[in-house]
Amino acid sequence: MSKRTAAMYCKTGARAAALALGMLALAPGLAAENTRSQAVADTQPLVETLTPRQQAIPLIAAFMAGSDIPRLNAALHQGLDAGLSISEAKEVLVQLYAYVGFPRSLNALNELRAVVDERKRQGIQDAPGLEPSRAIPTGDQLLAVGKANQTRISGAPIAGPLFDFAPIINQFLQAHLFGDIFERDNLDWQSRELATVGALAATPGVEAQLRSHMRASMRVGLTAAQMRHLTQVLAERGDRDAARRAGEALTHTLEAASAG
Repeated sequence: MSKRTAAMYCKTGARAAALALGMLALAPGLAAENTRSQAVADTQPLVETLTPRQQAIPLIAAFMAGSDIPRLNAALHQGLDAGLSISEAKEVLVQLYAYVGFPRSLNALNELRAVVDERKRQGIQDAPGLEPSRAIPTGDQLLAVGKANQTRISGAPIAGPLFDFAPIINQFLQAHLFGDIFERDNLDWQSRELATVGALAATPGVEAQLRSHMRASMRVGLTAAQMRHLTQVLAERGDRDAARRAGEALTHTLEAASAG
């Protein structure tokens, strides 16, 4: 890490205060994984730590959730230095509007644009990355794809009193979150879950959703050791309260799994 980046991480930032969109994780493990990333994950050996690229993602997400622009700037530099493409960084910040709101997403995207421009002036050529490899379905087909993704990641069709009370929210989840967003295959689903966990860990009051996404992270192929590494990254370079919440969510998830 450069001296400039390290210095920026030392700056104090605003504490995360935004409430994430709670409905997005009331279903067990609101996360998804596209076919291409799943095929890749299935062939990968279990690993114990996050790569430098992966480490940057929850930091980017946590600082975005807390509207901590100076530290977000440093985390974006870190991610790009570690091999995160510009399109992958965009995807992280676009996806997180569903959890921390459009204003924070727009502000973060504007900061990414400024970072990319600054790096170009310095002669740094960052990988542009990819656009989605296929067209996103629309209409009834989109809803069907989203429902299938939701069921797949949750292990069963989602139902319950809340969705009986407000069925439209589940339709929005299926068509937009699981459809429009998670069908975009230019960011793998493990990265999407690392981003979601980072954002929720930085947001007080959404512990149930954070636990749900801890479970989802391991469903898409991340290991318990990697998620423990995520909590260490947050503690060392992010926010200790976020690290504590993430650690508690991981402990809860592992205890529930061992209990059967």
